[in-house]
Amino acid sequence: MAEYWRGEITLRKLRVLVEGLPPTGAVARAAAGHALGYGDFRMADMVDLMGQLVTDFRNANRAEKSPPQQYPEPVWRPEPKSAQKKRKNKARKEATEARSGYLRIVAQVTPQYAEKG
Repeated sequence: MAEYWRGEITLRKLRVLVEGLPPTGAVARAAAGHALGYGDFRMADMVDLMGQLVTDFRNANRAEKSPPQQYPEPVWRPEPKSAQKKRKNKARKEATEARSGYLRIVAQVTPQYAEKG
């Protein structure tokens, strides 16, 4: 990048160099936020499916009086930052709604403890 700003290489040469970076390199990891590739995600999907198939098989062949097994937890996968933000915003909104509901109940049941505001 410094060579481009010093005028030692052209923009076309810089583009060729950037396009030639490996898909598992440091730049790709920084852009994606994780080091997992397509094959890693496929492997995680296969592990999840195998766990579900084994659970289905065990439930189909269990004793009638025994309780069914629960599906296993899915394998961890990184989530995009936008999904993390949405999850945090949703949790914050639910906490705010729960708090306002609690305060409403407190105000109805015990008016002396209701927040003045």
